[in-house]
Amino acid sequence: MSVSKGIDPRGPRVGASITAVLLAAVVLLGASTAGLWLLTFIMLSFLLGTLRGAEGSWQGMLYKRFVRPRLSPPTEMEDRRPPRFAQGVGLFVTGVGVILGFFGVLPAVPIAAAAAFVAAALNAVVGLCLGCELYLLLRKSGLVRA
Repeated sequence: MSVSKGIDPRGPRVGASITAVLLAAVVLLGASTAGLWLLTFIMLSFLLGTLRGAEGSWQGMLYKRFVRPRLSPPTEMEDRRPPRFAQGVGLFVTGVGVILGFFGVLPAVPIAAAAAFVAAALNAVVGLCLGCELYLLLRKSGLVRA
């Protein structure tokens, strides 16, 4: 893939690191309205990433402005579609927690945050993007078009 057609794969990892910290805070806040509001913010962040791609999220913008200039150029670029799909998976998981939380099922908030935390932490720590892998699996099976 040419450099102009992809994204720096380090950007989504930095974004996942920031998101993992925020999700850990939700888990620590537990079944509370503060946790619900923070999860709502995270869910809206996933919505932005779903609509604009990982590089268009606020985390992606922080990476581009503050981290990327301090790094060497990327050796390879990655397709932007799998990370964007992964943002949609994060939107779904956190969205379920937010909806249930606003309907009074506050224990769903830290549960949804914990599930999303596992995925974000895996991406941040070892570079395994579960949403990206799901995208590739669905694409290979023909359920998602290229």
